[in-house]
Amino acid sequence: MTQDKEQMTNLQERGYLLTEQVNSNSLNLDQISSLELVDLFNSEDQKAVAAVAAAKAQLAQAIDSTAERLRHGGRLFYIGAGTSGRLGVLDAAECPPTFCTPPELVQGIIAGGAGALVRSSEDLEDRAQDGEAAIAQRHITQLDVVVGITAGGTTPFVHGALNAARQRGAMTIFIACVPAEQVSFEADVDIRLLTGPEVIAGSTRLKAGTATKLALNTLSTGVMVKLGKVYGNRMVDVAVTNQKLRDRALRILQDLTGVNRQAASSLLERSGNWVKLALLMHWTGLEKQEGDQLLSEHQGNLRAAVANYNNIKQP
Repeated sequence: MTQDKEQMTNLQERGYLLTEQVNSNSLNLDQISSLELVDLFNSEDQKAVAAVAAAKAQLAQAIDSTAERLRHGGRLFYIGAGTSGRLGVLDAAECPPTFCTPPELVQGIIAGGAGALVRSSEDLEDRAQDGEAAIAQRHITQLDVVVGITAGGTTPFVHGALNAARQRGAMTIFIACVPAEQVSFEADVDIRLLTGPEVIAGSTRLKAGTATKLALNTLSTGVMVKLGKVYGNRMVDVAVTNQKLRDRALRILQDLTGVNRQAASSLLERSGNWVKLALLMHWTGLEKQEGDQLLSEHQGNLRAAVANYNNIKQP
């Protein structure tokens, strides 16, 4: 049997999947005006927000469980193919500048590697063994969290990775845009983002991709909040690496301390360009080394560190 015939014999019918079904609202997509097209997309995109809201309990569970693992030295991995993989890599890449995390703390894995970020390599999603190998290469342990992202729920690359991660004792999170009765998968947290049929049938870079981006934003940001990477809603662990971020750092210091811009700049310099430490130094009067030690004792949680200092100082 030739390879093409073998592939046809083994080809799975996927038309039953929610993400592959035909959207009755866009049957005349090629006949409507541009304004009508924009209105249609906008209407359909509302379903992405609703889908995330419907999965709020599972997302909250994922946030709490992931934060707990990371507190004890674990790492967070996203793994996917095509659009799903690119979204995972994007979310991981944005954590270091936003929360000053080391690059290894949150990592994105895409089928086909870095080249697949800019060039289609969707054929590689069919290789479950590649997903298994990706887990082995990164020495996944029981402390780690692996998030498998697959809009249609059937991607072998993701299944292989998650199964390998479970065998190593890692916590697993499954994100798909089809209901569990269509595609079941055993994971510690099962997140279903049911956005319905796409405007272009099967094009899951649309609503499914939008819902996935929203969910990943919520997951990673929620985890970082739990890890003390923000104070209130301020980015106090921002990496001060360019003029825009330095300006943001100074504005945070000015807003939260009431000092002028010059004093904020001086405070930032004394802290080694670490907004969180600068705030602690201002509020406690501690110098850099002492403040750094206090933050370390409270796992970087500024609010807890300040509260502890104030309690100790009280007679």
